Amino acid sequence: MRAVVLTEPGSPLELQEVPDPRRDTVVEVLACGICHSDLHAAAGDYPTTLPVILGHEVAARHPRLGPVLVYACWGCRKPDCWACSSAQEMICPNATEAGLVRDGGYAELMAVPDEGYLVPLGDLDPSHAAPLACGGLTAYRAVSHVLPTLREAGAPRALVIGAGGLGQFGLQFLAAQSNAHITVVDASDAKRAIARDLGAQEVVAPGEVEGTFTAVIDFVGAEATLVTARDHVARQGIAVVVGLYGGTIPFGFGAVPHEARFMTSVWGTRAQLGELVELAQRHPLHSPIEVISLTDIQGAHDRLAKGDVQGRFVIVPSAVS
Repeated sequence: MRAVVLTEPGSPLELQEVPDPRRDTVVEVLACGICHSDLHAAAGDYPTTLPVILGHEVAARHPRLGPVLVYACWGCRKPDCWACSSAQEMICPNATEAGLVRDGGYAELMAVPDEGYLVPLGDLDPSHAAPLACGGLTAYRAVSHVLPTLREAGAPRALVIGAGGLGQFGLQFLAAQSNAHITVVDASDAKRAIARDLGAQEVVAPGEVEGTFTAVIDFVGAEATLVTARDHVARQGIAVVVGLYGGTIPFGFGAVPHEARFMTSVWGTRAQLGELVELAQRHPLHSPIEVISLTDIQGAHDRLAKGDVQGRFVIVPSAVS
């Protein structure tokens, strides 16, 4: 089969002919989204097993189940693992994620440990559904953390920081599951326009945020965006950090609003992926995608690193460049 392989951290990705996977459950890759985490893996920011086929936002075809989404964070599943025992494999300390420790979806075929990691897609378009497996799921879990606080508030206000692929999903989940007034902040005129089209009541540029918010979700995670979250989360509000830009801010009594909660959020559970697919079937989700072929992946990585995409790159192995 054809696959795009990372051989060394920081080296260009290579399109190769590699043996078909023969172990576990094998699925045909229909589409695979490109995530910022893939850039970090390619750069060597995460420990990886090399050589490795990147890609963890995978829609595929299973011989019996048909089109499916792949839940790509595979825990150790040992009886004494509290994370796996509580169905939170994404925080298992011995997890083997697809596209990082195990081969992922930048390929024509992919091996999955078993059918339990596959969620039937129904009539959802695989190309548009593929980013749900990480970008969508990560945003869905982040929103799930803030929904109780929003629902308890009399006039809830939510601030979404970053209107890239994850932020676009996040604001749609907030709109579908709460009555919060949603403000989105992003430096890009184009992304602010997309956010407006996707249901944000207010869109602003950095430095233009005003007032306090019941809930803040930071899909960037840079120091400047964390400062925005700190300065604009209400007392007894909640701020959730998802972005991977590595920013930090001081924390302590008086350094943040009284009794505001600050937390990180990581990926999502298998059950939440199932919930997300059901939500997408009831409430069509809109997020721009740019379909590319296997031969276009390195160029897409380079463009994503520059912020030169309005939504998500999606690899379709059968596509011709």
